Amino acid sequence: MIRAVLMILAMALPAAASETIVAGLSQSRVSITADFDGSEILIYGAVKREEAIPATGPLHVIITVEGPSAPTIVRKKARVAGIWINDEAVQIGRAPSFYAVATTGFLPEVLSATDDLRYQITIPRAIRTVGISSMAADAPGFVEALIRVKTNADQYRLAERTVQLTEQTLFRSDIILPANLIEGPYRVRIFITRNGAVVDQLERRINVRKEGLERFLYNLSRERPLIYGLLSLLIAVGAGYGASAAFRLMKA
Repeated sequence: MIRAVLMILAMALPAAASETIVAGLSQSRVSITADFDGSEILIYGAVKREEAIPATGPLHVIITVEGPSAPTIVRKKARVAGIWINDEAVQIGRAPSFYAVATTGFLPEVLSATDDLRYQITIPRAIRTVGISSMAADAPGFVEALIRVKTNADQYRLAERTVQLTEQTLFRSDIILPANLIEGPYRVRIFITRNGAVVDQLERRINVRKEGLERFLYNLSRERPLIYGLLSLLIAVGAGYGASAAFRLMKA
């Protein structure tokens, strides 16, 4: 009786993955300083197996890097009486400040729509539109506009066929983080797929933090906004006076 119960429980449990990811990052911390102009992260790893490589289809690797998310308002301008004004607006539930996708192959070939929906891997899926509120008729068009704007600003990036995979085991990819990063935790996700289905996934974190003068000014703007405003005003006045004096010397 006990043996029969154990067999039923064993059959009910999910089977262990035959292929699992072992991976690391070249660095898990990025410091934003006054001269910060971006950073490059090496993501590397291997596929661990207890058995031979399955012959059910080629292995593919997908890597995503996601920055902190926040509600985002997308506005559409319209020309009224010769003046460009904000006409329609859509508030999106949450959108990542930065999102990069790197793959070993073309995305439609390495990931099925079902698993994309389940794991929210592609850029459109990473944008949480569940909490969307709109005064516009074309809300999906606003999401497409957000992706286009973020892509042009190098904040959203799709890099197909940039992950190097050797012998269906070793992989690596270089992810470039732009200079316009915001502070916070960045989530790195690594997926391996066969026939478009996710076989295993692994998650890591990169902490992005302001340091030095950047940290001082950031804390000052949050904790002492009045002093920060007065200091900014004094700097602006000093810069204007200095430019004026230099212009007078050039004319003399």
